[in-house]
Amino acid sequence: MFFLPRQAFHRSPLPKMSAAIPEAFRGRRYNAYNDWAKERYGGRLQKISVDAGFTCPNRDGLLGFGGCSFCNNEGFSPSYLKGLRDIGEQIDTGVEFARRRYPRARAFLAYFQRYSNTYATVEKLKKAYGEALIHTDIAGLVIGTRPDCLPDETLDYLAGLSRRVFVELEIGIESCEDAVLKECLRGHDFSCTRDAFTRAARRGLFLTGHLLIGLPLETRESLIRGAEALASLPADALKFHQLQIVRNTRLAKRYLAAPESFRLPDMESYLDSVIDIVERLPPNVKIQRLGSEVPPDVLASPDWGMRLDKFPPLFEERLRARNTWQGRLYAVEERRVPEKGR
Repeated sequence: MFFLPRQAFHRSPLPKMSAAIPEAFRGRRYNAYNDWAKERYGGRLQKISVDAGFTCPNRDGLLGFGGCSFCNNEGFSPSYLKGLRDIGEQIDTGVEFARRRYPRARAFLAYFQRYSNTYATVEKLKKAYGEALIHTDIAGLVIGTRPDCLPDETLDYLAGLSRRVFVELEIGIESCEDAVLKECLRGHDFSCTRDAFTRAARRGLFLTGHLLIGLPLETRESLIRGAEALASLPADALKFHQLQIVRNTRLAKRYLAAPESFRLPDMESYLDSVIDIVERLPPNVKIQRLGSEVPPDVLASPDWGMRLDKFPPLFEERLRARNTWQGRLYAVEERRVPEKGR
């Protein structure tokens, strides 16, 4: 098994705000995760999606049933997972596919993506993660979850695991506005998110946040307020997804009944929203993803006809058009970001 070196788990020091684009962006106007991975590890870190059968407190009755208003995991799960239950078999299939599509990938990471992948006892987590880590092609884990599914016992276990293998914890933020979170039936507020990031960062975990742009009640003003809040989180990386109305969700039912009541962003306004956030973020936060792609058969709206590889060049072009870059409006002296491992 190829192991990723431990040095990656610590955030780089916060750079001072500058009137120029940081050299660390490697010729871009933002800090791209893939560029960082190539420099640190010599190539792409490719995720292999795994469905370990986890559920969610917003589905099993603890908080509610049916999930968040926008959630249908079928829209984000690779087709190769269908019909496969054994984790090793899922990884075999996923790696075979990834080798063809990404022949220069440096390492493969088992991506526990479907639903909330820390919503279980530590014993169950050890079993599921262990099944992935014994696979000879897997160099580490990426674990997607909610901020309200990270008790201290789980974080302590993940911290210990991260001393042996690469562990990236991907926490669903979705929005920094409590009113937006409530409207989409999220089941927690932003203070829960802040608490989860703070406790996880103190254990030295590599943290990625997930944001959904275009949710009902979100405005440009609230996104900018959210960017200020995001800038204070000890995040190592962020992923941006545009809101897509996925069939068989509560949001889709509302949309199909009254599409005129929705104000879904077009591509240009979406990229502008991401820029409004990114230019207020610390320059050392890696931007891991700029958009999402949903299979046409489950997508109700909007259909931009976009593949994932088209987002970065369009984003770069829009940054140049606005003559801005990541961190341009971020003032480091005004922040008090908790240090990793403290």
